[in-house]
This record gives sequence, structure tokens and C-alpha cells, in this order.
Amino acid sequence: MLKYILAIIIFGVIIFIHEFGHFFVAKLCGIKVNKFALGMGPKILKKQIGETEYSLRLFPVGGFCAMEGEDQESENSRAFGNKPVWKRMLVIVAGAFMNILLGFVLIVILTCMRSAVPSTIVGGFNTQSETSEVITAQSYECGLREGDEIIKMDGMRIFTPSDLSYQLYSDDDGKFDIVVKRDGKKITLNDVIFHDSATDSVVDFQIKGLNKNPLNVLAFSGKDTVSTARMIWISLVDLVTGKYGFNDLSGPVGLVGAIGDAADAGETFRESFMTLINLTIFITINLGIFNLLPIPGLDGGRFLFLLIEAVRRKPVKPEHEGIVHLIGMALLMMLIVAVTFSDIKKLIG
Repeated sequence: MLKYILAIIIFGVIIFIHEFGHFFVAKLCGIKVNKFALGMGPKILKKQIGETEYSLRLFPVGGFCAMEGEDQESENSRAFGNKPVWKRMLVIVAGAFMNILLGFVLIVILTCMRSAVPSTIVGGFNTQSETSEVITAQSYECGLREGDEIIKMDGMRIFTPSDLSYQLYSDDDGKFDIVVKRDGKKITLNDVIFHDSATDSVVDFQIKGLNKNPLNVLAFSGKDTVSTARMIWISLVDLVTGKYGFNDLSGPVGLVGAIGDAADAGETFRESFMTLINLTIFITINLGIFNLLPIPGLDGGRFLFLLIEAVRRKPVKPEHEGIVHLIGMALLMMLIVAVTFSDIKKLIG
């Protein structure tokens, strides 16, 4: 039961932040907002404040910000469709932006909870034992040294330890061309192999932790936000190109299971809480990036139509755009249903 409660709270916060982004920017742009709802289905609570009806609905899935003239023509000067195209673009992307901003804020919180700020600087190499000075790291033999700041691996810019992990565990041949900063100079090391001969692990060095201060925390949090967004984008590309298959996708059921696993992952409440924050960061940034894809029915699809309008200097006929979004939403719902059945099958299988 706990995992379902946690899932409702996490999804509720993420959806609220997304819809609040649309709502807040719409208000700033002078657009009339008729309804703002958290959840879907019948209303549990509602309150009219000014021109907007605020409501909490029965099913804790989704939410919406209904603006005047959003999906139909309106003569109201404050209608969505009657505002300049650049204002409508801002409103459309505001939801995804807020999701990514939430991810950044949570990374700041998580980083403040750590004993040190992670970096990409080599802090030391694995040895046979804690008291031994015999280095068992093959990367040391390939020229990597303590104090080196890893800048690139196989052409990929390295911002955080997460980038390092991704490269180390997703590579095929186990050899890397890396660029490091050593004594203020950039040095290229070719065919570097990361392997610990004592443990047979691909991770054969430690990362140096930096002292916490506001500048370090904010800098790392910004980098980690960019890194997480990039990893999600790379995963989407890998999915399209066939590196990952349909069975690798997870839907609502899979995410609820992941939230339950995260809640049980730590030995202490603090560790479990940090793991949940990590998962929430991934989900909210993932939602932000996915919503910006130019897919009909998503914010990115709506933005694409606004971009076409900006170039043509006239909008696409509303009925034509509506049909495209309807088809897109139908296909997305079919995908969600299919992924959900796949999750259930994995669960009971």
C-alpha cells in the first residue's frame, strides 16, 4: 500500500508542477484560465476564485489547465488563440520547463544531503586492499593519474559521474579515448581500459568529492540536470534505432514498482528518501523532455504547429490541427495500454 501512496504523491507533485507552469505563464501573458484541475474524473473539491475554477478530482492521474479559446475559436481578447504566437509558445513550453526546473531543485536538495559534491576528478585508484599500495586498476597502467579531471570519453562530454557510469557500462569494446585536464592542460589518452584485476569490476578508480559550498552545489546541480536530460534523450534515440526493444519500456505499473523498490532500497530512512528523490528527478525530467517531443497530442506537437504558424504567418486550420492531435493522443494511449499490459505480464511472470 505504501508504494501506491508514494506513487500518488510523486505523480501528483510532478503533474501539479507541470500544469502550474502552463497556468502561471498563461496568467503572466494575460490569457484567461477557465479551469485548473489536479487529477481527472469527477470533482472531489472545487472552488471558484475570480475567473478560474480550481478543482481536485477523483482519479489521481493527470490534470489540466483549461484556457479560454485553447481548442476552439473565441471572441474574447484574452483567449489563448487571440494572443501573439510567441506568448502561446511560452505557455506551451512552460509545463515541460517547470518539470525540468523541479528536477534541478531536487538535485540541489540531494546534493546538499551528500557529504561532498561529486566531481569527475580521479580521487584515487583501486588497490589489493585498503592497506595495500599495489594498484589493481588497469586505467592507471594506461596513463590515467590521480587528480586528472575527465573531460571527454569517446567524444562524449563528461559533466558528472553519471556520464562516466553510462559510458563505462554501455561501451562495447571496453577501450576508451579520453581527454583529461592535468595541471591545467588537456591531455588525450587513447585506448584506456577500465578494469580492476582484483574484483573484475569495470570501475577501477574513485571519484574525488568536493567541499560543499553554494557555488559548487549549484554548478553540479546544473550539470547533473543537463546530464540527466541528455541521458533520457540518448535513451529515446536508442529506442528508435532499435538498441532497446519494447520490453525495455516501463509504464505506470512499472514506475509504481520502481517507486516501491526505491522505498525499500536503503537501510535507513535517509537512504530510502535519497533514492526516492533520485527516482523523482528521473521521472520529472523524463516527463519534461518527452513532452517537448514534436509528437501530436503532446506539448511539443502543439509547439510545432505554433512554429509553423510563426513561419507561415497564419495558423493551421483548427479542425485540421485537432484531428492530428486526436490521432496522436489515440496512438499514445494505445502505447500506454500496451506498455501497461507488458508491465503486468512481467510482474506476474
